[in-house]
Amino acid sequence: MNEELQFIYDSAKEHMDRTVLHFEKALAKIRAGRANPSMLDEIRVEYYGNHVPLSQVSNVSTPDARTITIQPWERNMIGVIEKEILNAGLGFNPSNNGDVVIINVPPLTEDRRKDLAKMARSEAEDSRIGIRTARKEANDELKRMDHSHISEDVIKDHEAQIQELTNRYIKNIDVYLEKKEAEIMTV
Repeated sequence: MNEELQFIYDSAKEHMDRTVLHFEKALAKIRAGRANPSMLDEIRVEYYGNHVPLSQVSNVSTPDARTITIQPWERNMIGVIEKEILNAGLGFNPSNNGDVVIINVPPLTEDRRKDLAKMARSEAEDSRIGIRTARKEANDELKRMDHSHISEDVIKDHEAQIQELTNRYIKNIDVYLEKKEAEIMTV
């Protein structure tokens, strides 16, 4: 296969990989009713003058489906961690027992579940658009190529390969979305 054609295919695949990875991270942040340490991934705390992720100053775990525990490696971090969780706007009300910060994750209402499912569908559609954009960019690159060295049939074959790749990635997004919606709607 021509190096330039391979480069176009690889670039499209890389763009689609990044899109799916972003989608997976976005879905992980959407609360599904069960406690999950990833709910706190965006929280950063001040630690010796630096803002660092919560996971770098503590052990975050879920002992059961409704509780997240945060065990800081230094006791003096408990107050800082509680404050940052409150300021994050996640709707959690942390408490502590002197050693561990405890977050009780409230159950979701039916309306909230529907809203979260809608958010997941929106993220999925944004990701599908990203994948189709990668396909369009790759096809545009193929059309701009010098046709004196490459036959029209070879270009058509590559367009078909890129379409196959696009279909596979969109199917992956649909599968992830289906799983997440089922998780969200499960009481």
